[in-house]
Amino acid sequence: MPTNAKPNPRALGPTLENDGLARTCDWPGCDGGGEYRAPRSRREMNSYFWFCMNHVRKYNKEWNYYAGMNESEVEADVRRDTVWRRPSWPFGSILPKGVAGNGNFKDDFGIFGDGNGHAADGEPKGTPATPPETRALGILGLRPPMTANEVKARYKELVKRHHPDANGGDKTCEERFKEINRAYQVVMEILAPF
Repeated sequence: MPTNAKPNPRALGPTLENDGLARTCDWPGCDGGGEYRAPRSRREMNSYFWFCMNHVRKYNKEWNYYAGMNESEVEADVRRDTVWRRPSWPFGSILPKGVAGNGNFKDDFGIFGDGNGHAADGEPKGTPATPPETRALGILGLRPPMTANEVKARYKELVKRHHPDANGGDKTCEERFKEINRAYQVVMEILAPF
């Protein structure tokens, strides 16, 4: 790396005095064309050396951005770079000054949810059920949102209560039992993963 590089009059771009000059390589002892720029140091990333192709390759191969930094400084620099050296804060923490955080907003779509499974107007969240789904939920006595385990538990309860063998072979119980089975299949299709 050049330690005693000569100053390049065009290092910061053209001026009135040097408009007609061609850049020369900043490598000591080289008179080649300085067509390729390379940063002077990590503290001067917008100030450049101008080198010929051979010397810019050599400079880049030898240059280490993290030279002179200890491990914790390198880690801190990498972390700053992950957020483009912009201020940030952890999620769920106190918001920075100037950011409204009073919670006074209308969540029409229930995106932020209040944990009770209902949108802002008190209706259950989720897609509206189709008529067969609505009927099946009514037969099972369920309301969305529900889990597969809740549906299975309710199904077992209804099967025990309406099974024809438990009711002396009653035909009305047999029909009700068939309805419960069909409703269970419809609801489980809704909850089945794609």
